Amino acid sequence: MELLSTQTFTTFLRYFNPSLSSNSVLLLRRGNNAQRRPPSSNSNHSFKLSSHHFQPPFLHHHHHPNPSSSPFTVSASSSSSSATIATENDRLPADLKVTQTQEPNSRIRLHVEVPPIVCEDCYKRVIAEFTKLAKIPGFRPGKVPESILVNYVGSKNVKKATVESILRRTLSHAMTSVTGKALPDSVRIATNFAEMEETYSSLGSLRYDIIVDVAPEIKWISDNAYKNLKIVVEIDSEVDAQRASEQEFRRRYKSLGSLKVVVDRGLQVGDVAVIDISATTIDEDESNVKNIPSAESKGFNFDTEDGDKVLPGFLDSIIGISRGDTKSFPLVFPETWKQENLRGIHAQFTVECKELFYRDLPELDDSIADKLIPGCTTVEQVKDLLLQRCLEVEQTAKEQATDNAILDQLSKLVEVDIPQSLFEEQGRQLYGASLLEIQANVKLNEQQLEGLSSPKAVKEYLDHQKDNIKNLIKQSLAVGDIYRRENLQFATEDLTKEVENSIAEFKSQNQEYDEERVKDQVQQILEGAKVLEWLREHADIQYVTR
Repeated sequence: MELLSTQTFTTFLRYFNPSLSSNSVLLLRRGNNAQRRPPSSNSNHSFKLSSHHFQPPFLHHHHHPNPSSSPFTVSASSSSSSATIATENDRLPADLKVTQTQEPNSRIRLHVEVPPIVCEDCYKRVIAEFTKLAKIPGFRPGKVPESILVNYVGSKNVKKATVESILRRTLSHAMTSVTGKALPDSVRIATNFAEMEETYSSLGSLRYDIIVDVAPEIKWISDNAYKNLKIVVEIDSEVDAQRASEQEFRRRYKSLGSLKVVVDRGLQVGDVAVIDISATTIDEDESNVKNIPSAESKGFNFDTEDGDKVLPGFLDSIIGISRGDTKSFPLVFPETWKQENLRGIHAQFTVECKELFYRDLPELDDSIADKLIPGCTTVEQVKDLLLQRCLEVEQTAKEQATDNAILDQLSKLVEVDIPQSLFEEQGRQLYGASLLEIQANVKLNEQQLEGLSSPKAVKEYLDHQKDNIKNLIKQSLAVGDIYRRENLQFATEDLTKEVENSIAEFKSQNQEYDEERVKDQVQQILEGAKVLEWLREHADIQYVTR
């Protein structure tokens, strides 16, 4: 089924231009949302990178809010075939007949029947406009007989312009039942343009279907489902402040030493060995023995103080090995191993020691404090400062993990019929954010960026991240609903301050922005932060270290 592209009426009065798009998407732009956005997965245009469209709201409320974080900020398509519709809202000479049908994914289909009297009125307006603009030899402007005018302009062009006029004039009336509910940029005419022309030609009336996504209704599994949540938050052991500060102190201390070659003994804990590692599976049938490439390494610099980061039993198996020696030993990959394909595998390792070093470290006293952290005068001061820094990191990680766990729980407590336009908008924002991150870390050339931002790449991302995108939308809708249910509020000065900060950031980066849109999105972020604060206060939260 084709989708109609309706251009502004005056464009079609230029009858000398025969190019009329009849199979593009009709977009209605609302308010100040008519800013550019990355294309949808079926667009023929490449991704246009901007910092405006990314990241879901409230997920990082401890940091400076990004005013473009909302997954519900829908802006006008960058497709060149789309155009703003200046819909007329004057009274019609007769009522339209509009039949509404509910479809899946919070979509509504409106079947519109335009009576002949309305079509005739629009035809007269088209003729009047053509009459004013046409310059036909032998006739004064505005005094051209209708039959001559139609013959000069071309009946096909008059018919096309009339159908366009009917659409422009009736669309806002047909949309009355979904006013305030329709999602921006989701409105499109689903009827083939040629079919509308044929109906108008044969019957003097017009019929067309409008498809529109509406704001989805959120359904909780129970009215109080979000109250008194029971949350289990897993905290990575690596962010444990005490352990992390000790490791950081040791790392800094080791950096002050130098490596020297071991000549008269084997490997001890504290040494650094350069080793070659090979591994094969263990099988009674030798013909089934296979190499394990992911467990092999050449010239691996192994710091024995990092023994807890390698396969259990590996360090113990090579203790005592000397430079030039080879050791072979069996080990089993535990069921908790990060690489799933290796879990439970019985492997035979062979390790050859190529080089062996020990660390020549300075005396651990206050004389090296300033080298560990400039400005410190004692080792104890260094340790205290490192612990304080790690405590701050631990608290931030703990808060973020708590928020993530709460949001994850919320997505399981609601049912939402997610509109496709909302899904694609959220997906485009996330994909755009990932592209910006890639571009910030790796300077992509134009060809690489074009490949990553192609419609195919966007579609693959949307397909691969389908569940994640839907969960983020559920979380955002749930948070918004809780904010309203609990009558939560934030300080007006906070909104003013964050809007000012966000605008200043856009200006510093020479980026365009819409102040009202920035305000709306900052407000969503602050609302989300308020909801998470409320949920943390009312939830039963248990922390476990993994």
